[in-house]
Amino acid sequence: MTMNTDNYDALKKIIKIYLPEDVSVDDITPNSHLINELNINSANLVDVVLDVEDHFDITIEDDEIEKMDTVASALEIISQKVAK
Repeated sequence: MTMNTDNYDALKKIIKIYLPEDVSVDDITPNSHLINELNINSANLVDVVLDVEDHFDITIEDDEIEKMDTVASALEIISQKVAK
């Protein structure tokens, strides 16, 4: 998958807001698991999704949220939505 760096940078900025104090923005990689590695709790994950929807002007369905477990999978969903 070719990564859109603009989307990646935008997603990192969104995720950064919700990182706990013990996780640095430098820890965010395409392979980072949002919950297991970046320690984003489920409530904040909902906020991440809402911010992503606002930023990219897209709608993410519930079944797609379940697939957004890593930064790369989130980017994949964003790319599919933005392309439509």
